[in-house]
Amino acid sequence: MKKQGNPLKEYEFLYEALSDKRGLDITALHLEELSSVADVFVLVTANSDVHMATLRDAAIESLRSRGMQTTVEGYDSVQWCLVDAGDLLVHILSKSGREHYKLEKIWGDAPVYHYTYKD
Repeated sequence: MKKQGNPLKEYEFLYEALSDKRGLDITALHLEELSSVADVFVLVTANSDVHMATLRDAAIESLRSRGMQTTVEGYDSVQWCLVDAGDLLVHILSKSGREHYKLEKIWGDAPVYHYTYKD
């Protein structure tokens, strides 16, 4: 059953939570037609190991507050952490990790949403 509305806009609550913790370059990729892994990838860049943990915790709290169950991979990684919420995957990457994995380039055909912080 398909969700109504823009699947990238429906996660504004998550983008705001990441932005409130100073997440950088928050981007969402709509992969529903391109991948069986997930419908939406959210990418956010952290500027340190501590910042990565802060963003991970903010994502988990935000998703769970909406009743979404999450699992985490990469707790010990300094380049990449994944918060898996089923059809939504949140990739929290260091600057070097984002450059290395190039997820936007791999999924270049996907519709993209760039979150802009709202004052």
